Amino acid sequence: MKEFINYVLQFGNLNKQQIDFILSKAETLELHKDDYFSEAGKIPRHVGFILEGIVRFCYYNNKGEEITHSFVDENNFVSDQQKFEAQVVASDYVQAVTPCKMLVFSKKSWDEIGNTIVGWDAIITQITKNCLLKAIERRSPLVSEDATTRYLSFIEQFPGLVNRVPLSHVASYLGITQQSLSRIRRNIR
Repeated sequence: MKEFINYVLQFGNLNKQQIDFILSKAETLELHKDDYFSEAGKIPRHVGFILEGIVRFCYYNNKGEEITHSFVDENNFVSDQQKFEAQVVASDYVQAVTPCKMLVFSKKSWDEIGNTIVGWDAIITQITKNCLLKAIERRSPLVSEDATTRYLSFIEQFPGLVNRVPLSHVASYLGITQQSLSRIRRNIR
């Protein structure tokens, strides 16, 4: 809980009463490895804050191949925010890559926080901008770099992830085959 509050307070000020109110709206959710937090074809039901674990955002392309396009780890929010806010069907899957423990907020609770706490929407806007900037910073280099450089960048950006997530997900994220990733890993050792 402390990690959640510290994270939120980076983006705005809240008093103890407001913090207590926010925490009163949170529930704890535990996911097993491979469980879905949100599924394509369904309306996202929660916004989450990861206390322990890693999730990935993925989709299936027109060839039926599973494509991982981002990872989210501890002390970060996870949600398909636009789809959650609009309460429309998601196009991505959000899946636990490791066992996860999260604080989650239902749409009703999230709206109650926004309607009760003056300035909450501004805090969430700042958090959302921060998350988008991080995602862009992580993805942009992947477009123009060779596979080895992309892998080295991945290790630099996600130092604790490479040993915690399946290599098939890492390869998908990097846009290479698992065989290519294995060859790259062998060559840089």
